[in-house]
Amino acid sequence: MGNYDVKQEVTDKFSLRGRVFHKIREDILSGKYKDNEELKEVAIGEELGVSRTPVREAFRQLELEGLIHIIPNKGAYVTGITVKDVKDIYMIRSLLEGLCAKWATMNISKEQLEELEENVYLSEFHASKGHSEQIAELDNRFHEILYEASGSKMLERQLRDFHGYVLRVRKKTLSKFKRSTQSNKEHKLILEAIKEKDEKKAERMANEHILNAYENMVKNGLYEAYDAENE
Repeated sequence: MGNYDVKQEVTDKFSLRGRVFHKIREDILSGKYKDNEELKEVAIGEELGVSRTPVREAFRQLELEGLIHIIPNKGAYVTGITVKDVKDIYMIRSLLEGLCAKWATMNISKEQLEELEENVYLSEFHASKGHSEQIAELDNRFHEILYEASGSKMLERQLRDFHGYVLRVRKKTLSKFKRSTQSNKEHKLILEAIKEKDEKKAERMANEHILNAYENMVKNGLYEAYDAENE
């Protein structure tokens, strides 16, 4: 894996090359580009107001992530995230989220704990009003607080990537009232375990939370809907 330089990653994110890469990556994951769609260097460069060089560099990095496939002398085509990828991500993420909750229990600050409590309270309110957009934002933030509280930049980086990979399907899952309500109840269980300083319980609750989210997705046909979008 080599030496991981966090400062270098931050620098790259805000460099021209980094900004172009993150924008194209975000567009792929958000569904702007469909599977097998060709990405044109010139058109994207004009859209972003940059030359072809940073776009070409971004393409190479996106290919390393498995999001596009470059065919020599032909072009770059979107690979995207498949249904199997989604399943794999949820299975792996369930273990990593458990570890994250365990470490967060050990390292969380008073301010972070207070923000988690407020997050759960606000999520209950917005769920009762059917505010799906706010619910999705609060759900994202709940997990981000845990990532930050874990004290591990490596774990935080990996989990943020997984979060982004399944952004569309997560939004659809949370738009369902029953799941958004149940999801917040599970957040509350994680919060209670952290407040009790019960590392094993926090790990178990977080692990089950992600598995429940995946099972709900399959049960409600969102799995097939995601697949159909990418055909």
